[in-house]
Amino acid sequence: MTEQAKPKAATPEGERIAKVLSRAGVASRREAERMIQLGEVSVNGKVIDSPALNVTAKDRITVRGEPLAAREPARLWLYYKPEGLVTSASDEKGRDTVFDHLPEDLPRVMSVGRLDLNSEGLLLLTNDGELKRRLELPSTGWLRKYRVRIKGNPTDPELEPLRAGIVVDGERFQPMIVSLDRIQGANAWLTVGLREGKNREIRRAMTQIGLTVNRLIRVSYGPFRLGDLEPNGVEEVKGRVLRDQLGFDPDTGEEPEARRPASARPARTRAPREAGPSPTKPQRSAEAPAKAAPRSRTGGKPASSKGAFLAQSAQGYLEGVAKGGKRPSPAAKPGGGKPSAPRPTSAGRGPSGTGPRGGASGGPRGGKPGRG
Repeated sequence: MTEQAKPKAATPEGERIAKVLSRAGVASRREAERMIQLGEVSVNGKVIDSPALNVTAKDRITVRGEPLAAREPARLWLYYKPEGLVTSASDEKGRDTVFDHLPEDLPRVMSVGRLDLNSEGLLLLTNDGELKRRLELPSTGWLRKYRVRIKGNPTDPELEPLRAGIVVDGERFQPMIVSLDRIQGANAWLTVGLREGKNREIRRAMTQIGLTVNRLIRVSYGPFRLGDLEPNGVEEVKGRVLRDQLGFDPDTGEEPEARRPASARPARTRAPREAGPSPTKPQRSAEAPAKAAPRSRTGGKPASSKGAFLAQSAQGYLEGVAKGGKRPSPAAKPGGGKPSAPRPTSAGRGPSGTGPRGGASGGPRGGKPGRG
């Protein structure tokens, strides 16, 4: 006898504690896991040391002794990061960070990706860890564009290795989109587009082909543009943009139902249809049967008016040949057309005074009258 299959263990209710902390804007999932391992998170008054824990809305969560704030709708901002600021919550060298220079009315936010200390331009900020994770996924394949000023006057062929993909210190960089915009004295301006975000990627690639970057500005990140923002300027992205362009519901942190695959949507039950006639289609009376479409004399599918006329003419011709060898006069065409003129008599003259086919000489119709 085979052993009975063991019942599957019930899935724990709620969500992983690191995911809850991330959505509340405390930190990214990875950083939240690190905080848990350091003993900075408590659940229901007990310090936890492992992120392998599911929590629900009934659980009391504290972080560093402070109660976890209720989750707010996800929000996203565009920020012009100036040169000289570190993109991190704190810096071990005591340098100014991006978060030291944000407006005071901004809630606690996290950066989407990073910009180097000496780089400037567009940086995305969000209060939602799940949105941050989604925007950083390599699978998005978003193009990031930069305005790059380099020292020197390179020719277009000299930039070709960047377009083909280059190896720097054993690390291969994906092909870049590079265009030479203009020469400005001893410098040149380029536009560079890439779809990956490796550390100091553009600077390292330029150095590999003998060029030095002296200014780097990120002007776009996927569908988002730097536009007219000034350094340290902040502009919020509207919630409907998160829904329409990113497929992200700011209120739930999930993909809107309209954009989910059919297999992932909740099943919808349809009320059973009551027996009886359809309310939208009138029922045909039993005393008035439907008119059948006309059929040709030779049988088969219903024929159109023109097709019925041709079929009847052909059938009449065959019957006439079988009886006496004479071709009967064709019937008038349906639709009120004129009947064909009678054929000439045996004396050779028809009612119009013309011979067969319009003339004795056998010319085209309408020729000279023939003789008797």
